[in-house]
Amino acid sequence: MSDSKDKQRKPLRSTAWFGTADKNGFMYRSWMKNQGIPDHAFDGRPVIGICNTWSELTPCNAHFRKLAEHVKRGVYEAGGFPVEFPVFSNGESNLRPTAMLTRNLAAMDVEEAIRGNPIDAVVLLTGCDKTTPALLMGAASCDVPAIVVTGGPMLNGKLDGKDIGSGTAVWQLHESLKAGEINLHQFLSAEAGMSRSAGTCNTMGTASTMACMAEALGTSLPHNAAIPAVDSRRYVLAHMSGIRIVEMAREDLTLSKILTRQAFENAIRVNAAIGGSTNAVIHLKAIAGRIGVPLELEDWSNVGRDTPTIVDLMPSGRFLMEEFYYAGGLPAVLRRMGEAGLLPHPGALTVNGKAIWDNVRDAPITNDEVIRPLDQPLIRDGSIRILRGNLSPRGAVLKPSAATPRLLRHRGRAVVFENLEHYKERIVDESLDVDENSVLVLKRCGPRGYPGMAEVGNMGLPPKLLRQGIKDMVRISDARMSGTAYGTVVLHVAPEAAAGGPLAIVRDGDWIELDCEAGRLHLDIDPAEFERRMADVQPLQAPADGGYRKLYVNHVLQADEGCDLDFLVGCRGREVPRHSH
Repeated sequence: MSDSKDKQRKPLRSTAWFGTADKNGFMYRSWMKNQGIPDHAFDGRPVIGICNTWSELTPCNAHFRKLAEHVKRGVYEAGGFPVEFPVFSNGESNLRPTAMLTRNLAAMDVEEAIRGNPIDAVVLLTGCDKTTPALLMGAASCDVPAIVVTGGPMLNGKLDGKDIGSGTAVWQLHESLKAGEINLHQFLSAEAGMSRSAGTCNTMGTASTMACMAEALGTSLPHNAAIPAVDSRRYVLAHMSGIRIVEMAREDLTLSKILTRQAFENAIRVNAAIGGSTNAVIHLKAIAGRIGVPLELEDWSNVGRDTPTIVDLMPSGRFLMEEFYYAGGLPAVLRRMGEAGLLPHPGALTVNGKAIWDNVRDAPITNDEVIRPLDQPLIRDGSIRILRGNLSPRGAVLKPSAATPRLLRHRGRAVVFENLEHYKERIVDESLDVDENSVLVLKRCGPRGYPGMAEVGNMGLPPKLLRQGIKDMVRISDARMSGTAYGTVVLHVAPEAAAGGPLAIVRDGDWIELDCEAGRLHLDIDPAEFERRMADVQPLQAPADGGYRKLYVNHVLQADEGCDLDFLVGCRGREVPRHSH
């Protein structure tokens, strides 16, 4: 306890701005007072930043103004001084070419906004896919007390009296349209019903996955991941998070005390249990890199292996995030895992000051169909598979819970698309030499190649095969795919084609072998021919027109390294910058 009291006596960062009686203190306080802030706001109480990714161009986060107001109520109640500030909002739904291109830009924005301002602790308002990792990355590089408040998922989509999942329904309906099973009117009629409230995708897509990852890492209060966006309990959680962040500031409970190696191992296991997105592999690596925790691709195999998927949600299963919350949400999953010895580190610290197991040991579980018993899993081993071989020497990933079991061990001839434009042009060609055993290969859609590594890895199948009733094929690329997507899709092949990786040398008709259980991805050509082709590969050069895109291409790391910019990796701390007055 004495150690805790010592921490409470440490001076707050904000006193370097507001706590002096000299010229500088005068100016900082005076400028803030033009907003109607009274003297007693500067009496040494913690200044709490509310890092807001609100934007009407990011529909998932468009309700965050109201969410921030509830956070402020909690901060005021606990005796803190809330200050809301905007950061770059990178929404996947509208931003071209992909929000992944600007994840690191948003993280830079967050880091510099925190470090350069009089902030003692920060509430991270996150929602759409990349905002959660971006804000955690930026805050981790400053190592301040921080708590995640997610905007929550949309209500269930509705079409013809049935539930449909945001994102997942698009892929399903579009394939049905190309197969001639539905007409254009039926396809377009799903638009409004799919997205009928504020919030993120209501499937276990990347947004829901990263919300679960934030909770599993211990960076949010229990139940943050699943409460629907329009449920009043979402605003109660925001209020309680506002109270808690003031306490965290006084305790100096920084991210480095929560984002430990143990926390990341818990999150890897949880991702398997929920059937989470493959994007979590990249994002967790990037967050770990910012806080200085060693995390490798092999950890997904070594730590996550033999973890059953027990959450029956689309795209892997049947239900949606509303049912997940009503069934008990992530605390219920953690309880099931902990009782079975599947939670590697039950003592890992969380933002409420308690161990993760203490938060969930008595969590109610109200629906065994949605959150299944461990002896009735959706899939017996749902861990993300890491694939290596001469085609992916630095690794590739595959999500078994979204794949067709019979295709997880497969040998087929390659049908190659040199880039996304080539794919769009060629996939609809009725004369394309392709059958259900072929392996679709898409190149130059990785971190440098697109750039930004767009979510195009779940290539739509050739219409002529869809009309034959073919629903899945093995697909391989250096791209990502939306967490709402599904199929036997090999992603994140590293090094990517644009960086001179072996994917660049694959040609039509080459035999490719996939063995998911063995973790093998192999281009079956003569080794001498392999070397001859590799000698001719030329890595992509950065664009000459400058701007952020040139910076990105020159400095982005490969998928196995988290796709951060090389100069951003690491924790630079929260040292107060020198003033200029």
